[in-house]
Parts: sequence; structure tokens; C-alpha cells
Amino acid sequence: MTKFAYIAVDSKHQSVNGTIDQEDRANAIASLTKQGLRPISIREDTGIKASFSFDKIFKSNKVKNDHLVMMTRQLSAMVGAGVPLVRALTSLSGHSESPALKKILEDVIGSVEAGAQLGDALAKHPDAFNDVYVNMVRAGEAAGILDDILKRLAFQQEKSATLRKKIKSAMIYPSVLLTITVLAFFGLMLFVIPQIGKILADLGGADAKLPGITLFMLGLSDLMINWWFIVLPIFGALIYALLKYIKTPDGKRQYHTILLKLPGIKGIIRKVAVARFARTFSALMGAGVAVLECLRVTSRSVGNTVYEEALNRAAAEVKAGKPLSVVIGQDPLFPPIVSQMLSVGEETGQTDTVLVKVADFYEEEVDVAVEGISSIIEPAMIVVMGSMVGLIAASVMLPIAGLAQNIK
Repeated sequence: MTKFAYIAVDSKHQSVNGTIDQEDRANAIASLTKQGLRPISIREDTGIKASFSFDKIFKSNKVKNDHLVMMTRQLSAMVGAGVPLVRALTSLSGHSESPALKKILEDVIGSVEAGAQLGDALAKHPDAFNDVYVNMVRAGEAAGILDDILKRLAFQQEKSATLRKKIKSAMIYPSVLLTITVLAFFGLMLFVIPQIGKILADLGGADAKLPGITLFMLGLSDLMINWWFIVLPIFGALIYALLKYIKTPDGKRQYHTILLKLPGIKGIIRKVAVARFARTFSALMGAGVAVLECLRVTSRSVGNTVYEEALNRAAAEVKAGKPLSVVIGQDPLFPPIVSQMLSVGEETGQTDTVLVKVADFYEEEVDVAVEGISSIIEPAMIVVMGSMVGLIAASVMLPIAGLAQNIK
């Protein structure tokens, strides 16, 4: 028998927490249903309270997307079943596997009990609940459809997380190859090249004339071995300064502008930005948020400063009376299909439904593009590794060949 911890709702719409012993999850659900309970969450209860936690060591307050999606779905189910909001939040807080989310929910419960709206309470924790989440919750509370809005939010978060995971998984192999290449280069320069330099000096003598490529490699190796205490701090300082600059408004804009011009990558960046715009804007429109507010919130959720500025400009023109489809159609950052679909949505009053189709289309395009770029990066990295090995081989073989000629 396995022990399962559960959250359920009874016939009086009261939240019930507890544990149940059953052979598997399906039997646990069946048993709770027979008792007149509607299961909201069921997980295996090991009964072990771990005293060791990496979160405690590193004091991580970040809420994982998986935990947030699960919490959103469970809250939607409980609110839809008629459970009072505070009781639902209390049950989720006590049942949460994430210490960070548990702490946030406790604070949210306190704010709601003090009379604050749920959206305003969530807005106090921007690291966990972004503008899109908060604004959709506010719209759901205003329209009285909070459970439906929470379902939309969970679905949108799952789609966004899936897109990020696909991009990250596609970059794992190139990243591994790049790491191996860098480590191999430093290993050869620190351990192999110095020994080869000694061998060449012994064979050719102090006055031996070495090719330029060999002198360059020996000089670079000598610099790395004898002056590492100067080279490493300078190199680290340059990387740190670059990363800090990228976080500034001007640096971030230049960085995003460069990304949108890089061959191969720019297509993926554009498709990801358009997919995020379409799905986020659709979700907000479906929640009943005003168009200008949709554009303002969506601009910050796209993840690219260039697109953020474009959407802010679009908001200003829409405020002046222009249709959004016309404004978007005049901007080269957005493909023609976006403005065409927006035009259809404006005519039929189904902008949110139409943009969901646009988001689905471009997410599929991103999948294809990511697979294509992965197939290109793999041979490119192999060429880079081969070039590095060839460079070192040439720096070794050329002087040996020259010495052999002198001996003859």
C-alpha cells in the first residue's frame, strides 16, 4: 500500500486535506470519489521531512514554473467548485511542495484576508507573478470568471515553458561541444605546446628559425602559463563588464538588435517573439482586458527590447485612432500574416481566437527552425574543433619538416 496526500472538495464546497492508503493513484481517486469527495490534488506522501535542502543552503526564493502551473490549475478547480478563495489558498499553501511558493501564498492569504483583491495581492510578488498573470487575474475578478481565467493562465504558462524547454534542449549539444573545444584548447596550450616547444628547441638549437604560426602558438602558451594571474583577471573583468552592460537599457537594446541581425538566429528570435506576442495578447483579450492595456502588458512579456518598443509605438498609434492590424502591418518586425489575422479578428470580434492560431503556427515554426539550426551547428562545431586541432598540428609539423630539410 502507498500513502497519498490529497486536497479535495466535499459536497458542501469545503476544502478537505488528508492522506489515504491505496495501491495506486487511480484507486486513491476512486476511493475519494466514493466518499463523496472531488479530488483536486493527489501526490505520493513519503512521510519524510528532509532536513537537508539546497534551497536552504543557497536561499533560493525562485518559484519553479511547474509548481506555479500546478498551483494555478488547482486554484482554478477549487474556485470553480465554489470553495471560498481564502480557504482554497490556505489548502494550496499547506499542500505546496515549493517552500518559496508556500511563503508567497501565506503572504497573499494575509493580504486577501485584509480586504485586498487577489490580483493586487499577487502584484506584491513580481518575481513569481508577472504582469500578464496579475492583469489576467484582475480581469477575471472584475468579470466574475476567475476560474476560467486561471485555466487560461495555466495553459499559457505550459505553452511558454514548453517553448523554452525546446530551445534549451536544442542548445545542449552545441554547448557541450563548445565546452569540450575550449577545455581541449586550454589543455593543449598549457600542457602539450610547452613540451613540443622544448623538443623543437632541443632538435634545432637556440638559433633555429621556426615558422610564424609556431612562434605564435608558443608565445600564446607562454602568456597563458607565465602571466595567467594578469590575463585571467582582465578576461574576467571584461566578461563581467559586458554582462553588466547588457543588463542596462542601452546595452540590452543593442544586444537584442544584434540578435535580430545574426544569420540563422534572427529567424528563430523573430518567430519566438511573434509567438509570445500572439499568445499573450490573445489571453489578455480573452480575459476582457482593454486593447491598450493588452499592448502595454504584452510588450514587457515578449522578451525582446526591440519588439517592446515596437508594441509601445503601436499602442500610441492605436490610442490615436488607428486599427491595430494596420499599425502592426506597417512594422517590418511582424510578418504580414499577423496583421492579416488581426484584421480578420477585428472584423469578426474574435481576435483572441484568431491569435491563438497564429501562436500555434509560429510555435510549430520555431520547432522546425530550432531543429534546422541544430543540424547546422553540429557540423559547424566539428569544423571549429578540427580547425583548432589542425592549427596546433601545423604549428608542430612545419618546424619538424623544416628541421628535416636542414638535416638533409
